[in-house]
Amino acid sequence: MSTAEKIESVNPASGEIERSFSPLSDSLLEGRIALAASAFKFYKTTSFEQRASWMARAADLMESEREALARIATTEMGKTIASARAEVDKCARTMRYFAEHASDFLADEPVSTTASSSYVTYQPLGPILAIMPWNFPYWQVVRFAAPALMAGNVALLKHAPNVPQTALAIEDLFVRAGFEEGVFQSLLIEAERTQGILADDRVAAVTLTGSDRAGKIVATSAAKNLKKAVLELGGSDPFIVMPSANLDRAVEIGVMARVQNNGQSCIAAKRFIVHESVAREFEEKFIARMASLVVDDPMEEETDVGPLVSDRARQLLLGQVEDALNKGAELLFGGMVPERPGFYYQPAVVRGIKPEMRMYREEVFGPVAAIYEVPNLEEAITLANDNPYGLGSSVWTEDEEERKRCIQDLDAGQVFFNAMVASTPELPFGGVKQSGYGRELSAHGIREFTNQKTVWIA
Repeated sequence: MSTAEKIESVNPASGEIERSFSPLSDSLLEGRIALAASAFKFYKTTSFEQRASWMARAADLMESEREALARIATTEMGKTIASARAEVDKCARTMRYFAEHASDFLADEPVSTTASSSYVTYQPLGPILAIMPWNFPYWQVVRFAAPALMAGNVALLKHAPNVPQTALAIEDLFVRAGFEEGVFQSLLIEAERTQGILADDRVAAVTLTGSDRAGKIVATSAAKNLKKAVLELGGSDPFIVMPSANLDRAVEIGVMARVQNNGQSCIAAKRFIVHESVAREFEEKFIARMASLVVDDPMEEETDVGPLVSDRARQLLLGQVEDALNKGAELLFGGMVPERPGFYYQPAVVRGIKPEMRMYREEVFGPVAAIYEVPNLEEAITLANDNPYGLGSSVWTEDEEERKRCIQDLDAGQVFFNAMVASTPELPFGGVKQSGYGRELSAHGIREFTNQKTVWIA
């Protein structure tokens, strides 16, 4: 097998290949699917208590091995070591949350009818194919796996090709936690082979976190094979700032929301829509805070922003900014490519984005903030909604009527007030429009991959 055919782990901070893996052969892949189907027959009969003990043990392992796991993620995709540690900790908390609450979320629900007894019972579907991205290589997996495994399903993970070491580390962790072999497996395979897995009768459903382009491909394949699908796709989240906002706090959180994970997050604030009465002050403070960020080796503790995941990602970002500037946008700060190894990019601030520019409608997956000025809330909401995506939204206001209006009219799966958009196990996570469908996390998310079976006893 040639080097080009291998799955490679490339360090974004240096551009060097860390490790290479050969994709699974057809026979080995078949063995993995067969093992998942076999494991499900046993695993679905286990009690919530037994699953919870294994899940809690997995959480313990994540915490005790935090540093080693964090260094794998930083090495493979470039996030800062501090954010990698925080990601590992969040995974452990989520594992414990579903270990503690799954039995309540999936308890039989009595329903009053003319029957002597009627209720809804929740049963697992079977092996679930999870196609996951590189940007939060532990969290994206765990926020699917913790509820899915606690519901009694088994998982086949097709992780992003640039984070194979992370994928294998997650599988190893679940095995060492006590889950039977086959309950959670990582498949090191090429993307095009997921089509065959989805067509396999032994695979019950699919979940994807990724681009809207990938989502359409997976949705088409799932529909063709009549498989349940949950899609969490791209985002171009608005960050609306109204006159009553605490401006200093809005700037501090706004910058954090834009550059978190080196700007590579679907729920990062990307479009800063600011009322004209506070626009100049916000802009000046925002630029000053962006200028203070340390762009450096992600393994260094003081680093705020590390490299982008790949040169391809950096070239895409450069193309989007160049297109905007060529069509009349103004670069207020940053946007330079440092002369050093790796895929670094200086955080940037632009204004004057118009509908004819790519940045107006495309997701900008890197630390570039676009600032828009509007005369009132009506225009802010109109601009926020004039986008293909509808994942999250952040609104900064102390006005109760403005909050009610935003809750009612913003096209988004989530609206956060005076805070950055974030995912938490207690609340459902997902979007509308081109941001996908279905929900992860919470009681709503754990029920996505269950058979919600009606029981009627005359």
